[in-house]
Amino acid sequence: MERGIRYCRVNAFCTLLLILFAWVPVTKTVITCRSCHLLDKWSGRELLVRMDSGVDFGKVGDKNGDGSTALFNSAGAETGQPDCGATDNCEHAHSVRKRNTDRLRSEKMPLDDKRKSMRSYGKVYSLKRPGSQGSAPGEPHHRVRRSTQGPGSPPSARSLPAFGNSTGRSARRVPRSDLRWNREERRTATSRQEELKLTSSTFALTGDSAHNQAMVHWSGQNSSVILMLTKLYDFNLGSVTESSLWRSTDYGTTYEKLNEKVGVKTILSYLYVSPNNKRKIMLLTDPEVESSLLISSDEGATYQKYRLNFYILSLLFHPEQEDWILAYGHDQKLYSSVEFGRRWQLVHERVAPNRFYWSKLGLDKEPGLIHLETKALYVTCKLQNCTDANKGKPFPGYIDPNSLVVQDEYVFVQVSTGGRPIYYVSSRRDVFTPMKLPKYTLPKDLHVISTDENRVVAAVQEWNQNDTYNLYVSEAGGIYYTLALENVMSSMGPEGNVMIDLYEVAGIKGMFLANKKQNNEVKTYITYNKGRDWRLLQAPSADLRGNRIHCMLPYCSLHLHLQVSANPYTSGNIASRESAPGIIVASGSIGAELTSSNVSMFITSDAGNTWRQIFDEEYSVLYLDQGGALVAIRHTPLPIRHLWLSFDEGRVWNKYSFTSSPLFVDGVLGEPGEETLIMTIFGHVSHRSEWQLVKIDFRSIFNRRCIESDYVPWDLHDQGERCLMGVKRVYRKLKPIARCVMGKTYSVTMISEPCDCTESDFECDYGFERRADGKCTPAFWFLPSSMSRTCTTEHTFLNSTGYRKVVSNNCTRGVMEQFTARRQPCPSRAPRGLHLVTSEGKLTATTASNVTFLVFLEEGDGSKTSITVDFGDGNAFTYSNVSSIEDGIKHIYKNVGIYRVSATAENTLGSETVLLFLHITCQLESIHLSAPFVAVKNKEVNLTAVLSPSQVGTVTYIWWFGNNSEPVITLEGSVAFTFSREGISVVTVQVSGGNTILQDRKTVAVHEYFRSHLLAFSSNLDDHNPDVAEWRLDVSRVIKTSMVQVMNPEQLLVTVLPGLPTAAEFFLLPDKQLTEGKPDKTGNSELVLSALNQNLVQFTLRPGVQITVYAAHLSAAPLVDTSENHSGSAMLMLLSVVVVGLAVFLIYKFKRYCHPFLKIQRGS
Repeated sequence: MERGIRYCRVNAFCTLLLILFAWVPVTKTVITCRSCHLLDKWSGRELLVRMDSGVDFGKVGDKNGDGSTALFNSAGAETGQPDCGATDNCEHAHSVRKRNTDRLRSEKMPLDDKRKSMRSYGKVYSLKRPGSQGSAPGEPHHRVRRSTQGPGSPPSARSLPAFGNSTGRSARRVPRSDLRWNREERRTATSRQEELKLTSSTFALTGDSAHNQAMVHWSGQNSSVILMLTKLYDFNLGSVTESSLWRSTDYGTTYEKLNEKVGVKTILSYLYVSPNNKRKIMLLTDPEVESSLLISSDEGATYQKYRLNFYILSLLFHPEQEDWILAYGHDQKLYSSVEFGRRWQLVHERVAPNRFYWSKLGLDKEPGLIHLETKALYVTCKLQNCTDANKGKPFPGYIDPNSLVVQDEYVFVQVSTGGRPIYYVSSRRDVFTPMKLPKYTLPKDLHVISTDENRVVAAVQEWNQNDTYNLYVSEAGGIYYTLALENVMSSMGPEGNVMIDLYEVAGIKGMFLANKKQNNEVKTYITYNKGRDWRLLQAPSADLRGNRIHCMLPYCSLHLHLQVSANPYTSGNIASRESAPGIIVASGSIGAELTSSNVSMFITSDAGNTWRQIFDEEYSVLYLDQGGALVAIRHTPLPIRHLWLSFDEGRVWNKYSFTSSPLFVDGVLGEPGEETLIMTIFGHVSHRSEWQLVKIDFRSIFNRRCIESDYVPWDLHDQGERCLMGVKRVYRKLKPIARCVMGKTYSVTMISEPCDCTESDFECDYGFERRADGKCTPAFWFLPSSMSRTCTTEHTFLNSTGYRKVVSNNCTRGVMEQFTARRQPCPSRAPRGLHLVTSEGKLTATTASNVTFLVFLEEGDGSKTSITVDFGDGNAFTYSNVSSIEDGIKHIYKNVGIYRVSATAENTLGSETVLLFLHITCQLESIHLSAPFVAVKNKEVNLTAVLSPSQVGTVTYIWWFGNNSEPVITLEGSVAFTFSREGISVVTVQVSGGNTILQDRKTVAVHEYFRSHLLAFSSNLDDHNPDVAEWRLDVSRVIKTSMVQVMNPEQLLVTVLPGLPTAAEFFLLPDKQLTEGKPDKTGNSELVLSALNQNLVQFTLRPGVQITVYAAHLSAAPLVDTSENHSGSAMLMLLSVVVVGLAVFLIYKFKRYCHPFLKIQRGS
């Protein structure tokens, strides 16, 4: 399926970006919190391309599709074009950049983040001209890649051979061979009459020399129509300022400019194609100018324009219905159209980016059902009727943000509890079950790589790993996982996506390549039975020149870069095809480990048993005529006019010229399908030249159509072992001497014969580990008897033998009965291993909310075991068997409290009870600290925190006093404290309840002696009292200013008390310079009281509002001091009255009853 070649000049910035969208079957997407993808057959999903050093070409599977393209800059970042994410039927997106012929050093391009993620369909190519700069990376998805250079490559990420960038090196001197190449071009120019030539034609896009980007769509499917959108993207303005639309109806020989048909002033930004009907084209205008869609139903011949009232960020086409589309807007709103974009309606708000999926036929009840994540909930709803009444919630409770993945028959979500993630899976839309990894795996990160053939492949980074992942495989339910390969290399892509060095070989079921880190060396391993057994690759016996290579296993072997192109029409570091089983072309090195230096090209014709070196430098190799011929174009920064062809599986290569003048090649676009015989090379003659499109027709180099005698049978084997995946497979391959066209009618034929089962057809079952002798024995943590837990819901269970058959293995008889788990009747046992948890795994909930309790029973006959659940609030229910409560038990608590919830399982043989203490709380809204304004040194005072609402459940109080570095922590809302120093002390109280922490702070003046008195005010002050702390501080300051007329301000403190009617208190301090720290005997207090009683203390609150301050007569002891001549008890009595009165008032003022009391109670 890969059809293209991409070039990037070494040390130069790779200019033009070509993105191709072609709908073909794509493999499964990688799923998870982050992304990595299994690179197997193309079967649907997001496809992203990178053409830079340090950038990876990873294939992404997704089965829902869309039709956009993605542009990438020379640094590997996308230019802001849409990508295909989290979808299933996504067209291939390809990108090639145009070389800068003036400079060899690559330049960093600025980013454009206008479009972050577009899911696409349609074979569309995106080109960038020299000097163009990149845009912001989009949101890539899971992919598998290979890697030699570091974080940025996919499963086998070493940097890609970005066109012209050998192994991703972005800057190096031009080797002498490149200079020889140039001299060779000049020499061959004198003898062109004798050289081999290809039939070609060249077309220049006249008038678009300033345009620096382009997108191309080739309809294919026996169609000769090619659409090309060229654009001038202004990176200073961050928008498209010009565009041109070109259309060819003769396979690219000539093009017609369509600007007048779409509107001369219309600026186009993106091109989309329906995955189900290639005649339907969608063009998106630049939203900076206008937000519109142009739609064509005749392969781009005519268009109609439709206005949009939102800004599209991503599109998702339905896998079967050609007119159904989901569009994700910039405001996190999801829209739908059932008329191919002609009309839109809102589906849902606050949808997580790229977390929406179409239903799957045969699994979901309705074809128009949508799976989406909103506000940390997994929701399903109908396409045109997504109301609350029609919404479904397949997973009870909240999930971690951006964790929903719907892939094939599986749904995955993640829920973190106690700082550790728990991964849940649902198979065939059944109930969710925690994924069972080996007990002490303790994953830090998990990515679902593939879900094909009724099993899940997951990459798990364990607690002791940093740059590697372990591969685990599941049984059909996706629940129980066993280890397939340890320490597979990984790296981080430019957008933060994880890439795993794993490659699935196309055309050979069960065959994978992986790069494993072993003793700090990266080595390439191969498996033919889906990871059950792995071995190193045998290096070629001789090099390109016939010299013998001395390389002995296991000390020396062949290692491959497993970077694949996300674009099926461009070449990555490794390539294989469904139509050419057994042929694999890859770049790599020979030695003790994989390196990024001395990289050569290797090929195998017998599915990895033997390898040959075909080039000693990196080339882009593509498949012609369903693999009947191979095309190679060298990575070079110089202009070229030749390519190489091989008709015998890479044994002999012939040089052909494809143009009369050397051309800087930016990318190659191949005819859609496996039978490519026509290619278009995109390039330019000079830095400022127009686009040059060279159409190459390879049909002229073939003599005839292939007949039956041109084929020979080929037996698939692994070092002589023909029984692979339980069958012997015989393929039909073209003879090396046959130069004929297989054509579109050719199909890979295979004869298969089942084999008798042997131990190699079985992998270890869950809980079992393979020992050195190859036997599967229980792990130290595993109890084989626990596998009978299915008895809790069924009458029989599978008694494991420690082995399970490899998924898709077709062996028969042999040791099948010996190794296959046997179904046995459930034993009669008393209930054992009863578990009671909430669906969210939490021990707290809020009042009036639905709490879902889940009850699990590890052992016991579930059909005959009753379950009684006592909710601790006087309500209890009994269920006849375990299966009746599989979906959980819901209950609503009305009052705050700590409830003792119990579950009891009982049958005729015994019973078991489990307890859960559930905290029901109410949301804490506010806190007020009640503290005296002035406190006596070395005498205890009471501090009280008043909550609103008054009953919120269990809370913790944290008290901070002055400069103390350690707080006082209490469960009560009051505390007694003694201040030992005079001066100003700050008291802070924090209240922690649930996920809420609130605090309040007060300042306390501490003195050894003082006298105090309460103040009252004229009633008009209450009309202006908002009862807020800031107002009380300001009024206190004004009162003090009014009273200093009769005494020294340093001896006076005033505070306005909370509540109504407005009241205050003043404190009279001794003048220590006159009294030497003794109580004041001069009668200052009498002077103040006299002024108050004569209405001499007044202040103006606002113009026309005059306030009079009085001495209040509410206390039996109007004046209190702490001297020996005054009653200390009287003062304390007054303070107690004030504090208690204040507390009562505040409780009355602020209380909001969620619940009448805090209680610990149990049911009757």
